[in-house]
Amino acid sequence: MPTKKKSAKSAPKPEKNADAPITRQRMVELLNEDLAREFQAIIAYVVYSQVLKGAAYMSIAKELEAHAGEELAHAIEIAKQIDYLGGMPTVTPKPVKTSDKAVDMLRFDLANENETIRNYRERVRQAEQLGEYALGEHLREILKQEQEHQIDLATALGEDVPDVTKSNERA
Repeated sequence: MPTKKKSAKSAPKPEKNADAPITRQRMVELLNEDLAREFQAIIAYVVYSQVLKGAAYMSIAKELEAHAGEELAHAIEIAKQIDYLGGMPTVTPKPVKTSDKAVDMLRFDLANENETIRNYRERVRQAEQLGEYALGEHLREILKQEQEHQIDLATALGEDVPDVTKSNERA
């Protein structure tokens, strides 16, 4: 039986040119990544809010419960926008990290919020490039709440809010 030749590992595909026009299909793909991250946030906030222990974490645990509801609203809005663009919303969350240490859980959440903020800022620019101005406005509203979550988490950790901007980044 003939053996198949092993192909050499190909170089990783380069990121799409940031200056290249975005398509509706690519926007659907990116929004589905965002939706998976919203699902991740819902799960994390639900779990973390219930397992944080100690007097020092009581108020933040209550705040995380509220964040879970806000993230659900974000997920619904993102799914609605994916449908509007002709796509099918994903049903799979990004993986959720867990820990038995409250500080670790808060750091996981903060890192996720930082990534989410960077992505939504980029998504606003992409929506406008695509001419989908209403989508950009919906994303801006979500972005405002994500930044509030970032502030809440950094404050709970006793840290300054991380600067997640990239050069020339505006939303």
